[in-house]
Amino acid sequence: MTLRVPEHCTAAAVLGRTTAAVPEAFDDGVPRNLIDGRWQANGEPADQVSPVDGTVISQLPKLDAETAVNAVHAATRAHHAWAQTTFDQRRAAVLEAVEAMSQLRDDLALLLAWEIGKPWKAACADVDRCLDGARWYADNTERMLSQDVEGAPHKRQPLPGPVSNIASWNYPMSVLVHAELVQLLAGNAVIAKTPTQGGAVTLTAAHALMARAGLPVTLLSGDGSALSDPLVRSPEVGAVAFVGGRSNGGKIAAQLVDSGKRHMLEQEGLNTWGLWEFSDWEGLAAHLRKGFEYGKQRCTAYPRFVVQRKLVDKFLATYLPVVQSVRFGHPLASADDELPALDYGPLISAAKATELEGRVQEALRHGAVPLHHGDKSQGSFIEGQDTSAYAAPVTLLAPPGASRLMHEEPFGPVDTVVVVDTEAELLAQMNASNGALVASIASDDEAFAADLAEHVQAFKVGINKPRSRGDRDEAFGGRGASWKGAFVGGQYLVHAVTQGPPGEQLYGNFPGYHRYPQT
Repeated sequence: MTLRVPEHCTAAAVLGRTTAAVPEAFDDGVPRNLIDGRWQANGEPADQVSPVDGTVISQLPKLDAETAVNAVHAATRAHHAWAQTTFDQRRAAVLEAVEAMSQLRDDLALLLAWEIGKPWKAACADVDRCLDGARWYADNTERMLSQDVEGAPHKRQPLPGPVSNIASWNYPMSVLVHAELVQLLAGNAVIAKTPTQGGAVTLTAAHALMARAGLPVTLLSGDGSALSDPLVRSPEVGAVAFVGGRSNGGKIAAQLVDSGKRHMLEQEGLNTWGLWEFSDWEGLAAHLRKGFEYGKQRCTAYPRFVVQRKLVDKFLATYLPVVQSVRFGHPLASADDELPALDYGPLISAAKATELEGRVQEALRHGAVPLHHGDKSQGSFIEGQDTSAYAAPVTLLAPPGASRLMHEEPFGPVDTVVVVDTEAELLAQMNASNGALVASIASDDEAFAADLAEHVQAFKVGINKPRSRGDRDEAFGGRGASWKGAFVGGQYLVHAVTQGPPGEQLYGNFPGYHRYPQT
């Protein structure tokens, strides 16, 4: 069967339509930087390689620190003006931008496929969650701005300066742009750093439509080594929102020490699924299949299963057929004009695929047992295409403590299984990474599961079901090292980016206290 990309879905076709829709944001097809309300063709261009097939699809204009400092100054001026607008004015502008993005919805999704390898269904969900979530906040934020964190009446104010957003590449729309739109509704100007690994064209198009609607947005491209200091330490910045790994998150946290600056730092953790006295294997199978969505390149993916010894045979009888049937490959190639229904496409880069395989081999050398090691030949590809960014699913039993897969999130389609004999072991293994965003416990005894959940170091713990980041008014945060600063979601996000009464204690993980909402 010969696979091909439908003509209207090719990178050239999508880029052509995008640059025609927002020509002010591109310079001969190369994204510009948005500074002081103007699209500027500055910075040193660096090739942007699509993980889908290894081709160069665009360039990233990387700025230096001095330019970023000037951009922060300009964003601060815009912030003070925006903070004086009425909520109705802000709401109208945000909804205008949302409507404009909805008109470009399919091309935004196709850009996500080419830039970060999302299959069509997942890419559409990323865009739709952003737009639907922004509409919900447009209808509900005014109420949240009229109360303190305890629910008492209080007129909240914008932060002293703009919100600086440094986000990971995996959810450009539903995490980064969505957060910016809420921050704008709350009366803040926003600054966003384009992830260097992917998403530049998508974010440029989205921000062009936001700027057209009159929203005070700044979009900067560049390496973290050059931009981190201006975007984090500048005294004018009112808050820092970060989504990414623990290494970079730790560096930002260190920069914020003693600054008193509002911050929301979402960092990775090893999300675990524990099984104890469990029998609903059919129900578990459905959750397992969905868990491979986007190759587990999600902060709420479950790469670790902690299994009671007497359940191992039944667990593997359920799990192995699922992992063996996972579908991956070129996210836009099919035998006809219908886009393929895949579980995942490539990883974000060839370097990441190589790194992940290296960690698998490291675990095997130290004694892990291979339960399943797929092959890239099982994927759906165009004949002759570059497949260096793809990884077949892998499952390892008993990763040894000397291997990084024992304690770190792989951020790819690699699962590990740990066998335990006691409830104490179950809890210890579920807390292997000093904090996580989500976890789940599968047990026929829901009272036991609920009691154990109180001791699992995850912000959200599901009972016989997975947990996710959540939408709209659902709170989101982390325990332990997986999160620093204010929690987000619904009223928590609005409160995090506004000022309440003096002495107000937000929900979150702070150096002096930890405060958790009901989840």
